[in-house]
Amino acid sequence: MKTNSYWYRLILLLLIILSVSCKEQGAKKIEQYSDVLWYEQPAKTWMQALPVGNGRLGAMVFGDPQHERIQLNEDSMWPGGPDWGDSQGSKEDLELLRGLLKKGEAHEVDKLIVERFSYKSVLRSHQTMGDLYIDFPKQKNVENYKRSLSLDEAVALVDYTADGVAYSQKVFASAADDVLVIALETEANEGMDFNLRLDRPEDNGHKTVMVSNPSEHEISMKGMVTQYGGKKMNEPFPIDYGVKFETRLKVKNSSGSVEAKDGMLVLKGVKKAILIVAGSTSFYHEDYVTQNDNILAKVDAKSLEALLDGHKKEYKQYYDRVRLDLGDRALDSIPTDKRLARIKEGHDDTDLAAKLFKYGRYLLISSSRPGTNPANLQGIWNHHIQAPWNADYHLNINLQMNYWPAELTNLSEMHEPLLDFSDRLLERGKITAKDQYGMDGAMMHHATDLWAPAWMRAARPYWGSWIHGGGWLAQHYWEHYSFTKDEAFLRERAYPYMKAIAQFYTNWLVWDEDVKKWVSTPETSPENSYTAKDGKPAAISYGAAMGHQIINEVFDHVLKAAEVLNIDNDFTKEVKSKKDNLFPGVVVGKDGRILEWNDDYDEPEKGHRHMSHLYALHPSTQITEADTEAFKAAQKTIDFRLQHGGAGTGWSRAWMINFNARLLDPAAAEDNIRKFFQISIADNLFDEHPPFQIDGNFGYTAGVAELLLQSHEGFLRLLPALPSNWETGNVSGLKARGNVEVDMVWEAGVLKKVGLLSKGDQKVSIKYAGKTVDVDLHANQKLWLDGVLNGVQ
Repeated sequence: MKTNSYWYRLILLLLIILSVSCKEQGAKKIEQYSDVLWYEQPAKTWMQALPVGNGRLGAMVFGDPQHERIQLNEDSMWPGGPDWGDSQGSKEDLELLRGLLKKGEAHEVDKLIVERFSYKSVLRSHQTMGDLYIDFPKQKNVENYKRSLSLDEAVALVDYTADGVAYSQKVFASAADDVLVIALETEANEGMDFNLRLDRPEDNGHKTVMVSNPSEHEISMKGMVTQYGGKKMNEPFPIDYGVKFETRLKVKNSSGSVEAKDGMLVLKGVKKAILIVAGSTSFYHEDYVTQNDNILAKVDAKSLEALLDGHKKEYKQYYDRVRLDLGDRALDSIPTDKRLARIKEGHDDTDLAAKLFKYGRYLLISSSRPGTNPANLQGIWNHHIQAPWNADYHLNINLQMNYWPAELTNLSEMHEPLLDFSDRLLERGKITAKDQYGMDGAMMHHATDLWAPAWMRAARPYWGSWIHGGGWLAQHYWEHYSFTKDEAFLRERAYPYMKAIAQFYTNWLVWDEDVKKWVSTPETSPENSYTAKDGKPAAISYGAAMGHQIINEVFDHVLKAAEVLNIDNDFTKEVKSKKDNLFPGVVVGKDGRILEWNDDYDEPEKGHRHMSHLYALHPSTQITEADTEAFKAAQKTIDFRLQHGGAGTGWSRAWMINFNARLLDPAAAEDNIRKFFQISIADNLFDEHPPFQIDGNFGYTAGVAELLLQSHEGFLRLLPALPSNWETGNVSGLKARGNVEVDMVWEAGVLKKVGLLSKGDQKVSIKYAGKTVDVDLHANQKLWLDGVLNGVQ
């Protein structure tokens, strides 16, 4: 009896130990996969492939173990040049349009504004750099397949077995070494046989690249971004027509053989191979071929481990600043595409909501780095010669939305490419303002590209004739200062930019004797139309809400900057006078909604995707809870849009989440997040408008940050619009204006602890659950408060 009891106790103890061990292993596995997207099959389409990027170079990894495709990108792959086109039209043309508009002849103005001002025939698209193909001649019997993307390490992995032998592929885009790295490995005794080749799609039937073997271990693909547009060209690479480039692939192998053959590399019996891709263009380097030589020479002696360690260290200094945990990590055992399918079936997945937030930060770090071009309409990931909407820079929300998360999620450095590009736009914008409108200062229309043109280009007036691209970009200068408190930046870059935009607006505005206000005319409300007096849709109007809101904001930021910089002169006095007498951007109509135009017009498309007249709510800060009438009117405006099918997909739905945050409406935010996943997210978690536009990814990430922390009202709002299904969680490293980092922990929807870290001594006000407290922060000393905003340490 004693013996049986002994064995019983021993077995029970072993079972308990085993159970604890399994739980610990399970916890480790869940933790291991917390920032990973993963799949059980290769990508069949581009929208299933996984992106990597170092800001300038990008790639989409398909993970096909038989015929792998790695689609390549570089951010300066554009046709044209800096001197291709400039403004047309004149001040006399403008006065003609203003006179016709005042007479109510909106349709004639719609026609003439395109005829007189637009370079409507000039279309230029960002283009793919081509493809790297890895072909395995021998058919494999693939099992245990897994394809993944580590967001916290920026590495795409493929693992599988074939005939019981392990194979792996590792892909990362290193900013530290400015190369794309593909590492292939097998445990097979005979190694791997495969072929490597580079190619690029034809441009309207024209082959635009030449492929060769510079050495036994290299492939080179040279070409020029031409975009023939169907025109017959006598030369394969027309001189000075577009950016010239070279893509170079070099192989490093530790076993087997490599043979260069007809622009391919044939590898046999290789157990390990490192493929290094360098891509350089004439936009960055006049001698771009030598630049590739230099890049490859620097990495030639580096091992895979050294390349990977350098990449991770450089990347993680940005990514690791912010952490977000919303629970449900157990669902990491389910492939990402199946988790997405669960949401579309009506299930909750708060951890995937957190992952999409993290993915947005990953994508911004991967497509926008100091010294690169800004992220375009597709970031840097584009497999087209003629991309949808040219994958260019749309200034009537899309480019700006790309950078909404930059300051909020502690990635101020990633904001720099937008600001650098805006500085270039400013110079072209001065030419457009002077030559096209006869005015001082600078302005930019709604779309631009690598060469930073500011002139109007559109076949229709609904988008191209909009004049506030530069005005909206001015907000980003002020926000960068607000978050960083970098006074040197304010003095040397932000104020000069904002001043130039404000100078244009002071020239542009027209005094209206009827209303005794300064009015902006002609105007549009981006991409929308109103019903004119004859019952037909019209685009151009005498004043519009968004235009006046942007002008008011530019004037306000100029005056605030001037106060910080102790500037008081005739210019600031004029700005203040015109701001004080500007036609209001927020006018509440008789039905309680904010008017989109100066007059209370009917709308042919009542559910229009653009909600331009709510710019004052977000991303601007002109409508807050303190302005009760406008606050309620903004909510009613949104309700009306949604009742008529507004905010359907993509960036428009992401914008709605940000509106919900500013309106302190967690229930609506939860609903819109669910809809965003259900109708706007592809298997690889790219945003589909459709087609793919990356702005929705960035807008979503910004929206999540706004739901958790707001600082635009002069104080910190903690958990201002926390969705009910995010009842328990924690976040660290979010940024508030004033250069303050914020950590929070909450349980059952109630804030338990908050940590504040300021870069300088300052007093801040904090608001949570109806309570407001003032606290003193000391430079680089973290202050902890409990959930009822009492000091902890």
